[in-house]
Amino acid sequence: MRSARWAGWVALPLAVALWAVAAQLAKTSLLPAPAAVLETFWLAVQNGELPHHLLVTLRRVASSFLLAMALGALLGVWMGRSRLVDGILDPLLVLFLNLPALVTIILLYVWFGLVEAAAVLAVVVNKVPNVAVTLREGARSLDPKLEQMALVYGFSRWQRVTEVWLPQLFPYLMAATRGGLALIWKIVLVVELLGRSDGIGFQLHMAFQVFDVASILAYSLAFIAVVQLIELTLLQPLERRASYWREAGVRHA
Repeated sequence: MRSARWAGWVALPLAVALWAVAAQLAKTSLLPAPAAVLETFWLAVQNGELPHHLLVTLRRVASSFLLAMALGALLGVWMGRSRLVDGILDPLLVLFLNLPALVTIILLYVWFGLVEAAAVLAVVVNKVPNVAVTLREGARSLDPKLEQMALVYGFSRWQRVTEVWLPQLFPYLMAATRGGLALIWKIVLVVELLGRSDGIGFQLHMAFQVFDVASILAYSLAFIAVVQLIELTLLQPLERRASYWREAGVRHA
């Protein structure tokens, strides 16, 4: 494990060095050197543009993610626990799973206009089916023996949810969370590119129009860095801590 981590730290500067060599050999603005990208990044930070647009994008990601996870989890558990509901909603779920994100975004912009609500709703509509499918499988795999034990000992509904269901559903919640963030980041950028006047996606669109590759790379790398920071400081520690809680919850139940 330690060797794998060290390999990651070695690969990063090696990739930057190869990038610098390739830029030096190409000598074109279409492949700027790392120093040029860093300079563009620093100028965007100093004038406030990068922090502003990054915060706007993160706000959209957070609101879309929370709504999609809440709605998708409720829908998935409901379908997993009821065959009737699953039979009724499954065709709709398959339909939305196969509906391209671009189509959803365009339709919502046409129906509701180029407004913030349409942008967030487009992301939510694209993500809810994925969360629902994952949580449906988790709800189907709930141990009936633990459910019977909870009934025998007179667990309240809240106790059943927190002490019996959640420990078993946690791996599925984490899978939906990681997959959800990976998908939502990308959809938010497309939403911003097509119909918003701010955000990282909008800035990438503006840079593309003038073939400003240095700005494209600067904004992209800043966004990727924030995503990795969230992964390392929030998701991975949460997964490690909650794994102990899950095991303790199942033993307690």
